[in-house]
Amino acid sequence: MAGYFSNDWDGLLQEEMSLPYYKKLRSKLAEEYRSETVYPDPHDIFNSLHYTSLEEVKVVILGQDPYHGPGQAHGLSFSVQPGVRIPPSLKNIYKELHEDVGCPVPESGDLRGWAGQGVLLLNNVLTVRRGQAASHQGLGWERFTDRIVRLIGERERPAVFMLWGRHAQEKASFLDGSRHLLIASPHPSPFSAHRGFLGSRPFSRANEFLLQNGMTPIDWCRTASLDADDPSDGRAAAALGASGSERKAEASGRGRAQDGR
Repeated sequence: MAGYFSNDWDGLLQEEMSLPYYKKLRSKLAEEYRSETVYPDPHDIFNSLHYTSLEEVKVVILGQDPYHGPGQAHGLSFSVQPGVRIPPSLKNIYKELHEDVGCPVPESGDLRGWAGQGVLLLNNVLTVRRGQAASHQGLGWERFTDRIVRLIGERERPAVFMLWGRHAQEKASFLDGSRHLLIASPHPSPFSAHRGFLGSRPFSRANEFLLQNGMTPIDWCRTASLDADDPSDGRAAAALGASGSERKAEASGRGRAQDGR
């Protein structure tokens, strides 16, 4: 059972991925990918972990679930693939980024540049049906991402947790706010951003905390990746942690399921 990830998450999450709840989740997702259009592509589900190892994590930006429109989600919370129109939530993030630290508003919604600097772009739920927000809540992803957040919280080195929205903030219950910086605010969606996300200054607060704890601050203005290599390339083995036969079965149904990509 090796090779899910090419970094330290591999050994840390193998046991979690062998538990009965995760096997049930994996089975349900295989069925969903065969019969429905589900985002992101199964090979992109764990991109947040591929791009940012546990050792590298300085900041966690925790969202709710992936974008549910065609071609948007690629496994990093709030990020979209190059060339895709910037979604409203990300527009508000960029607005706050500009107001907080003065960065020019990026033209691309690709946030891999943040991921490459130690920003874990994690959603509470890692998959979603096309056009149906929150459709995969309750399948088991919440428990899996709880484990990820706990592993970060248990490290000796402190981190910044940006908890955007109610579902993300539920994870604060098992984080030590005296050691880590917890920045809780409403979700940056147009429906809630004006209730406290805008003006919350998460980016400057994060960097102040990192500097106070002897860490290099994040260059928040560098959103796009400088490395064209995709760490998820060739990682079919990581898709859901499935066995070879299961992956073949999933792949045969993916052509029917991915009509919106």
